[in-house]
Amino acid sequence: MHAKQGSTTFLKVIIFLAGITVLALCIWWFPELAIRDARVRPGDYSLYPILGFAYGCCIAFSVALYQAFKLLTYIERNNAFSELSLKSLKVIKKSALTTIFIIVLGIGYLKVLSKFTGDDPAGPISLSLMGILATSIIAAIVDALQKPLKNILEKPKND
Repeated sequence: MHAKQGSTTFLKVIIFLAGITVLALCIWWFPELAIRDARVRPGDYSLYPILGFAYGCCIAFSVALYQAFKLLTYIERNNAFSELSLKSLKVIKKSALTTIFIIVLGIGYLKVLSKFTGDDPAGPISLSLMGILATSIIAAIVDALQKPLKNILEKPKND
């Protein structure tokens, strides 16, 4: 019991630190980036959709972090095989798919923007594709965890 409590506590601390990092990005770094861009290129609003995509990804990621924190709490309380755990896994998977969708929209926007500006979007697009790969792996792992849990919960209680 103590080893499980220690490992879930460690994971909760990691999730909390990731959440603080996302919050710092949204509160300080993204607005600072927008202010700096507005000073350098007044009248050019091409950065704002990218900021919207970034905020959308941060929101979806924060929802997934919160659900992962809740899932660890269920595990600590020996409630890992419950409807609540299944619901948390579903929300995490939906958040991952939402993040992928937002990244794909961002890639499309970068491609269109590059046609007008003549810039090469290869760097940001390759980073975006790496983000899609990482998020897809998370979604696949959650799906692999979700299926057996769903099967366990659907079994009749008399067996």
